[in-house]
Amino acid sequence: MSATELKSPAADGLGGEPETPPGAARPARRARDRFRAYFELTKPGITRMSVLTALAGYYMAVTGPVDWVVLLHLVVGTTLAASGTNALNQVAEREIDGRMLRTRTRPIPSGRVAPHEAARFSWGTAVIGLIYLAVFVEPLTALVVAASTVSYVYIYTPLKRRSSLATIVGALPGALPILAGWTAAGNGVNTVGWVLFWILFLWQLPHFLALAWIFREDYRRGGLAMLSVFDPDGEQTSRQALLYSLTLLPVSLLPTLLGLTGSIYFFGALVLGIAFAALGVALVVERTNARARRLFIGSNFYLLLLMILMVVDKVPA
Repeated sequence: MSATELKSPAADGLGGEPETPPGAARPARRARDRFRAYFELTKPGITRMSVLTALAGYYMAVTGPVDWVVLLHLVVGTTLAASGTNALNQVAEREIDGRMLRTRTRPIPSGRVAPHEAARFSWGTAVIGLIYLAVFVEPLTALVVAASTVSYVYIYTPLKRRSSLATIVGALPGALPILAGWTAAGNGVNTVGWVLFWILFLWQLPHFLALAWIFREDYRRGGLAMLSVFDPDGEQTSRQALLYSLTLLPVSLLPTLLGLTGSIYFFGALVLGIAFAALGVALVVERTNARARRLFIGSNFYLLLLMILMVVDKVPA
């Protein structure tokens, strides 16, 4: 019996293949880790939301049968552009992310991706996405998404270090994808499209304010001028969250009043809006992390259910 046979599991009657030499799996593991790091750069949760709201905007705008080819192009282009935009944000905020507990394990501050590599990836992905939208969907759609990129990276991101108004400015790029989806149907921008934009815009404010209260110490550590950082008892933060949730309630009913949706959406939006505002009231009454977390989680359920109602109860053109 040879030395090779002595080392083989098969020769011992255990079956299987000879053991993998140490280090043989390392290139594959490094490739997976590399892919995971770049994937994290895109902020997949935010990218997913951008794509879903763009799809909702397209469906609500289309007056005939859904063009599945356009829909596919919209998904691809929006995914690329949003991914690149989110990655650019991480490039710009790499030093801040390194100081904050919540973000210090992100790809750049953790050293998994070099800043110059992340910048090349970010710009390349964003530009390709915008060109893709302009060629295969609508130039106006690409323009709206480009406005989202510019406002997010060049206005919202630097303003976060200077003023609490950044929260309001930051709602702009988050609301534009639904308007981009609306323009993808080829109908331009009209009153109803802007109503959808304002629903997303107003929704983000209590959503962000709740998150800012939960992580107020981390934002202070990062040097960000969030309202919660200068509001030690949370009175202003909670009141503003309630104010925006109350403002959202009548605005969310406008799609029915404008003939886009039916009565199911109207009464569903009314119930959801009251429940959302109730979470805001609860935070005003007791300004705790637990109440803020309920508002934040509730905001996610609110938007999901509202979009489902809108799509299900769309009035045929």
